[in-house]
Amino acid sequence: MNHNWHGTLIRHLLMLVTVSLLAGLISGHYGGCLAIGLGLYLAWTLKQLLRLHEWLRHHKPDEPPPDGYGLWGEVFDSIYHLQRRDQRVRGRLQAVIDRVQESTAALKDAVIMLDSDGNLEWWNRAAETLLGLKTPQDSGQPVTNLVRHPRFKEYFEHANYAEPLEIPSPVNDRLRIQMLITRYGNNEHLMLVRDVTRMHQLEQMRKDFVANVSHELRTPLTVICGYLETLLDNVEEVNPRWVRALQQMHQQGGRMQTLLNDLLLLAKLEATDYPSDNQPVAVSALLQSITNDAQALSGSKNQHITLELESDVSLKGSEAELRSAFSNLIFNAVKYTPAEGKIRIRWWSDGRGAHLSVQDSGIGIDSKHIPRLTERFYRVDSSRASNTGGTGLGLAIVKHVLLRHRAALEINSVPGKGSVFICNFAPNQMTKP
Repeated sequence: MNHNWHGTLIRHLLMLVTVSLLAGLISGHYGGCLAIGLGLYLAWTLKQLLRLHEWLRHHKPDEPPPDGYGLWGEVFDSIYHLQRRDQRVRGRLQAVIDRVQESTAALKDAVIMLDSDGNLEWWNRAAETLLGLKTPQDSGQPVTNLVRHPRFKEYFEHANYAEPLEIPSPVNDRLRIQMLITRYGNNEHLMLVRDVTRMHQLEQMRKDFVANVSHELRTPLTVICGYLETLLDNVEEVNPRWVRALQQMHQQGGRMQTLLNDLLLLAKLEATDYPSDNQPVAVSALLQSITNDAQALSGSKNQHITLELESDVSLKGSEAELRSAFSNLIFNAVKYTPAEGKIRIRWWSDGRGAHLSVQDSGIGIDSKHIPRLTERFYRVDSSRASNTGGTGLGLAIVKHVLLRHRAALEINSVPGKGSVFICNFAPNQMTKP
């Protein structure tokens, strides 16, 4: 309003009372004239209020409020200015939204906005190419109804978006897409989808190369090791100067065979997402067997190895793969724990799933190395490799086995005080024996 509306209202009322009293002075009916004047003012005010109500109910977005005069004229004028200001703000916001939509539409990556329940709200053109979304019929549909891959449904429902998910495109099986979901606002979801077909092909070429080379090297290495064993079995007939060389060649040949076996096992694990022999595995008996082997491996080091079985639950999966993963963790503890050291193996279950921990009092690992421990051939200390005879693939095998069994590896370590490796299995992997 242009000035204080309280003053305007008081002046109007004083003017009305003055006119009513003058009319009463002329007619001799002061009370009646005053009542008539106030009634007329009330009727006029009610009429203006009804005009405002009617305009609010039926006005179009850009339609100005009705004309008026006096106090109501100022009210309508203020509403008009508010309306114009709101239109300018909405225009600026719409311009920003249009620019954002134009920029996201130009992206090769798909951008999808989902509400808190996972229903589609908005997406760019790349989402139609990579996921097959259709405008406008898919708007409001649950994203799991349109992307039906079981791994995506599991990924979305578990709400653990720390790592991206890679699956075939629902539009074209030859396309490989990577999905990453971020939460924002009121538990809403922003989903980014990238075409990683080229990267997947390069990674597959690398895996195939390693697997093929490992397979091709296996036969000649077996022949070489076989002849070396034959020569060592007849060491009396061999020149004494060659005995030590033959023994070292045989030892290194054995290491190469172990390395090739681990590479082939990794290639097999990466070939599929799930174990082919998905059967209940009695973990208690499996751990007891591995612990006995660890005692034998410990030998003269006289380590104190304890096994605590606090649950009788079994796991769905491959016994051979689980044996490989568990034995890698336990045998590593034996290798890196000094004589008279302690190794504690514990199996238990709770509301979050089943858990295996392998705790040792060994040399420990610096925190900067922990994120890379499961990488192939990564060495915390390269000088230790020859002493322990490891291939550098053990924890990589553990990681892939756990991924195939819907589990995760947790590592905690303090240099000089030992390490704890924990395998956490999801509740849906558990089964009663």
